[in-house]
Amino acid sequence: MKRQFFFTILLIIIQSTFLLGQTTKKLPIIDMHLHAMSADEMGPPGLKMGIPFDNFSCNDPKDNYGSTFMHAMQKGTWEKNTTSAPLTDDSLRIKTIKILNENNIYAVTSGLVPIVRKWHSDDPKRIIDGTLWNFSVKKEGLTVDSLSKLFRSGEFKVFGEVTIQYEGYSASDTAFEPYLKMAEELDIPVGIHIGPGPPGAIYLGYSKYRASLHSALTLEEALVRHPRLRVYAMHAGWPMIDDMIAVLYAHPQLYVDLGFIGYALPEKEYYNYLERLVNAGFIKRIMFGSDNMIWPGTIKVAINRINNAKFLTEEQKRDILFNNAARFLRLTAEQIRMMYQK
Repeated sequence: MKRQFFFTILLIIIQSTFLLGQTTKKLPIIDMHLHAMSADEMGPPGLKMGIPFDNFSCNDPKDNYGSTFMHAMQKGTWEKNTTSAPLTDDSLRIKTIKILNENNIYAVTSGLVPIVRKWHSDDPKRIIDGTLWNFSVKKEGLTVDSLSKLFRSGEFKVFGEVTIQYEGYSASDTAFEPYLKMAEELDIPVGIHIGPGPPGAIYLGYSKYRASLHSALTLEEALVRHPRLRVYAMHAGWPMIDDMIAVLYAHPQLYVDLGFIGYALPEKEYYNYLERLVNAGFIKRIMFGSDNMIWPGTIKVAINRINNAKFLTEEQKRDILFNNAARFLRLTAEQIRMMYQK
């Protein structure tokens, strides 16, 4: 409690100084959920993303859902959408980093190690290196030992996004236990996918994906075994709000990021979910995450949704967009001061 009190006082002093003397600059934002990936990783460049997916339409089982979904992504069947305009890996990276700089965003960026390194080399101040991880990536060499070396070196700062939900695993699975033990021993923050993938993920090649793994209750045994672990549930466990609130209540070390739901859900549903978390008393553990993949335009949409939320005070908006992540990442006073000066 004492640590949090002094951290709060520190932020008030830094933010007040900034507002008094630097009013033309944008307040810093920490994005806890950015992806560094290839331009064609989701499919042929030019795919569209619904902002939001305002119609989760049905599919006749006689039709191949994968073809139906890809057609929607190519044609943009939603009222509002954005296109993965970049045609190359370089243009995707350049455009995304440009948006980070324009909006004073510092981003925990996950992906395959060589790609994250390339993004970091382009902008080492904006890109906070994270490791995308699942059991398939492990087969390609990201074992406990190799991950430990990356984290011990100081080059990589966050273990996540961990996407084992797509493979049918929960964070409490014994198969994942060595990785949590490593992260706890090295004091490395862990971001775990708990919530939605693409609509109908099971029929898009993720045959072991299960809706039941949206539940934050799947985290509980892992949290009990590793009480000193810094962990956040990505996508805030949507749509299982009661489960998410129960686990946040039981485990005060757990945080969430908003991720995919921040732009892909219909606004009313998103605001209802976020307001439930706030009304339940967890404003200090909600962090902004864009979950941008190949659609850089979604970053600003997700930020605007926070800033336009009428049920949030200005202080609460700053908590979500910056303060909570700064505390979770244990940023120093000097690091925070530098972020406000950019």
